[in-house]
Amino acid sequence: MKFPDVELTAHTGEQISPAKAPKAVVYFFPKAFTQGCTRETIRFNELYEKFAERGYEVFGVSTDSVETLKKFAEKYGVKFKLLSDKDGKLSSQLGILRPTGTAERVTYILNNGEVVHVLKGLKSADQHADKALELAK
Repeated sequence: MKFPDVELTAHTGEQISPAKAPKAVVYFFPKAFTQGCTRETIRFNELYEKFAERGYEVFGVSTDSVETLKKFAEKYGVKFKLLSDKDGKLSSQLGILRPTGTAERVTYILNNGEVVHVLKGLKSADQHADKALELAK
């Protein structure tokens, strides 16, 4: 399946479409500053260099505002881009937008815009980073 080519605003202010990255790990998280999402983001941050060594960009996506994501990234020293899907457009296209307006916790591994792996339903939020690294080859 092709990952939707949608441009989102990063916490740094730039417009980014994860589908355009040669290799990417795109993880969706429900809400910044909540326990699970914080653990998940910290774990992706800890493994960021290992993803980069394999040629992968990492993107965290939530329906939080750019301002909230900026504060979140600053507080935890996030080394990669956090993208705001404020209107839920991308989450909706992927079928992962909850009735609450937040995205489900799902991780996509992309190769030239093609989804090669989908991680969903893992027991703990921080498992997403380790499992994604295992699959990102």
